[in-house]
Amino acid sequence: MSQIGIGIVGGGYMGKAHSVAFASVGAVFETRLKPRLAAIAASSIASAERYAKAFGIDRAAQDWHDLVSDPAVDAVVIASPQSTHLEIAKAALALGKPVLCEKPMGLDVAEARAMVAAARTAGVANMVAYNYIRTPASQYVRQLLAEGALGRITGFRCVHDEDFHIAQKTPAWRCEGDANGCLGDLAPHAINAALALMGPIAELNAIIETVYPDRNGIPVTNDDQVQMMVRFDSGVMGHISASRVATGRKMGYAYEITGTDGAIRFDQEDQNAIWLYRKDDSDGQKGFRKILTGPDHPDYLPFCQGAGHGTGYQDQIIIEAHDFLTAIDTGQAVWPTFEAGLEVHQVIAAARASDASRSWQSPSAF
Repeated sequence: MSQIGIGIVGGGYMGKAHSVAFASVGAVFETRLKPRLAAIAASSIASAERYAKAFGIDRAAQDWHDLVSDPAVDAVVIASPQSTHLEIAKAALALGKPVLCEKPMGLDVAEARAMVAAARTAGVANMVAYNYIRTPASQYVRQLLAEGALGRITGFRCVHDEDFHIAQKTPAWRCEGDANGCLGDLAPHAINAALALMGPIAELNAIIETVYPDRNGIPVTNDDQVQMMVRFDSGVMGHISASRVATGRKMGYAYEITGTDGAIRFDQEDQNAIWLYRKDDSDGQKGFRKILTGPDHPDYLPFCQGAGHGTGYQDQIIIEAHDFLTAIDTGQAVWPTFEAGLEVHQVIAAARASDASRSWQSPSAF
């Protein structure tokens, strides 16, 4: 057993989630590396002190510079706004400290590419925090696809729909800046899922829309939803969409995969199950069957010994923490690395270019 000091930059929603995850992961997964919450930095020292006390962290750092340079901090978790990611990651990596960065990386392709370069030079573990694809159910789907359980894949659809932006009170910061729009905030999860399940995207055609130009007197200058037709490198045709104004959807991250021998449906609002159709079932039993996740599925058993009992949102972050510790401990990259995060940014850039030019675009060109 070896201790590892974790420094967390950002103490809000995700800062708390990562603090809980790293406080729990050593016991849940019985990891060889045992995390110690060494320091936290926030928007002010007063906020950092409050978070340190609330989350059981050793000390409050004056700012992220203080945290990154602290000898007690061996690895850094970035859970602050996108505009800060590049500078913090470069500083941590320059000191040889592994970095887990909240999604998406930086503000644009250029910043993501700079983070990839810094990680390559440092040669240490680096990951982007895409948590939804880590559910035991979605990990099982990836296994089924790798085994060829659906035959030749013929179609793919993925959505990430929520309705938080039609609430009566909308924070002003959500209404401006590309990073805070749907394509910068929600869509990356759907894009990440598409890349994880189907591989690289060869080309796409996108439409981006602002549905509500005014939110309770606040002008909205970024996008509310996006639709993309895509063609994967494999030749498979697909569709990716995301909306922050999809009335009634709370965690509408869902996908459907169709193959010559079967099909799969998954919805994050029912994250402990997949629906599987097999073409070769007898005529009297044809139809989608619900498979509940259990100890036989990836990363489920450390949480519970009973099938159908289920895992939740916080457990996804604990799985993420486990993957990060594994990458540090073994020296082997664990997906999604910064390079995988760059792929998401390239798709976002291609979508923006497609919408502006009303043309098909290739993410590899960005």
